[in-house]
Amino acid sequence: MDTYRAFLAIIISFVILIGYQYFFVGFDKPPVSTETVVKKTEKTEPVKSVASTAEITKPQPEQKAAAQPAVPTRSARKITVDTALYTAVLSENGGAIESFILKEHTETSKAHSPGKQLVMTTPDQGFPLKFSWGSAVAQDLLFDSDGQEVTFGENGKAVLTMKALTESGLEIERTFTFDTKKYLIDLAVKVTNTSAQPLQGIAQLHQINSPFEGAKSSVSMLFSGPAAFISGALQEVKSKEFAEGAKTLQGKMDWAGYEGNYFLCAILPLEDAGATFTMQGTEALTTMQVAGNLDTLKPGAAKKYSYHIFYGPKKLTLLKEIGFNLDKAINFGWFDVVAKPTLWLLNFFHDFFGNYGIAIILVTVLFKAVFWPITQKGMKSMKNMQKLQPKMVKIKEKYKNDPAKMNQEVMGLYKTYKVNPLGGCLPMVLQIPVFFALYKVLLQCIELRHAPFMLWITDLSAPDRLWIGLNLPYLGGIPVLTLLMGASMFFQQKLSPTTADPAQAKIMMFLPVIFTFMFLNFASGLVLYWFVNNLLAILQQYMINRGNKPAAA
Repeated sequence: MDTYRAFLAIIISFVILIGYQYFFVGFDKPPVSTETVVKKTEKTEPVKSVASTAEITKPQPEQKAAAQPAVPTRSARKITVDTALYTAVLSENGGAIESFILKEHTETSKAHSPGKQLVMTTPDQGFPLKFSWGSAVAQDLLFDSDGQEVTFGENGKAVLTMKALTESGLEIERTFTFDTKKYLIDLAVKVTNTSAQPLQGIAQLHQINSPFEGAKSSVSMLFSGPAAFISGALQEVKSKEFAEGAKTLQGKMDWAGYEGNYFLCAILPLEDAGATFTMQGTEALTTMQVAGNLDTLKPGAAKKYSYHIFYGPKKLTLLKEIGFNLDKAINFGWFDVVAKPTLWLLNFFHDFFGNYGIAIILVTVLFKAVFWPITQKGMKSMKNMQKLQPKMVKIKEKYKNDPAKMNQEVMGLYKTYKVNPLGGCLPMVLQIPVFFALYKVLLQCIELRHAPFMLWITDLSAPDRLWIGLNLPYLGGIPVLTLLMGASMFFQQKLSPTTADPAQAKIMMFLPVIFTFMFLNFASGLVLYWFVNNLLAILQQYMINRGNKPAAA
């Protein structure tokens, strides 16, 4: 039973720290709604052909073939929009956003680091938020803007209008409305048929993204890619699902776009009818389109399409305030019921102390206090099990040829001394959901990104490294906090009740080494939590070993 408990502890530990990344991520998504339609095409289409495929039905017989847009006679101008939260650069080439730099979030934690850039593509790859309708291919439209400067009024808002006229007689007018204190941008697109014949097309707003964080980022293991809240469920689509062809989700859409661990670029269509979200490409470069229904415009007729655009941080309070289920982009999965209160506690303590490292310590202490009585019983049970080891050895020796009788005597021993053989494991099992919740919060909440703690720990979302002037192989610097965590775990094992089983003793003493290696590249915020939790466990074990009963927390 002792060896079983040791192996159980190791298995649980591996499930928590490594198995979670491979077996739990993805299982915590809501099932696909019955309204959601997924379809595959034969092969991935080039970016420029996406708009033309939107013409689901052929033009009416009386329609003439649309002429190709004329070659631009001038270069596209760029318009800079500077708000309190971001600086954006829009281009008259397709009305795209070529740059979107956040002011309150930086690229790195280093001093004088530039603001975080959310448009990670190059001119050759293309830029997001181009619009297409029917034969008006988004990539070929040159717009005329009503000015190269955007001026904010006393209400904190500014408007930018762009117009383009195709040779087929389709006039497209894009109107952006910016708010200097909000990440949310309003986009209205008015399409007018100025030709003498009916025109058909589907309104499509195009999105193209590369991952926001580098491949070597500490959060690169987490999901990054196309996502949508459609038909009442969050859909996060991995690149392997559209590697061989475009994939389309269809239904009532709240938002769709591209998300990383900390940032989100989303399109919120404001039409009542259902929309489709199509994605294709690779993990390194994903093209997406949010499309409506097929529309027919008679000569002189017009139609207006309205959207909200969100380019900004995935901060829970901010996304909840905006609405449209944007807060569902922060996906804590099965542990949402624990994770969100934990995040609230972190922010609550941070408001008082101004340091997320201190907030993590206080949350750890609070959670330890809640589980103190349960852990107390578990530790006492292990202590009592230790006292029974000599008697159990005698029983096993006496009935080694009669397993049934040996088990009967062992169970009788447990009953006589009122010992629960699983009492030591139960507290660990009960705390697994709490650990998962803390794990997801500390790894996903943007509040910890680049948040300093003290001394060498300048980013609680990154692995801790003390730079000594030498670039150590694999590590770079010295993982001081991780080594302290491993040492605390080793000391905790030394204080814990020992067993007469040599195999179990060796396994348990090797466990701190395994944990230390596993934690080397974990976020320092998570290592800090585990270190403090170990220190509190050492204190509790010391009090039990001295025979003192702590006051109820």
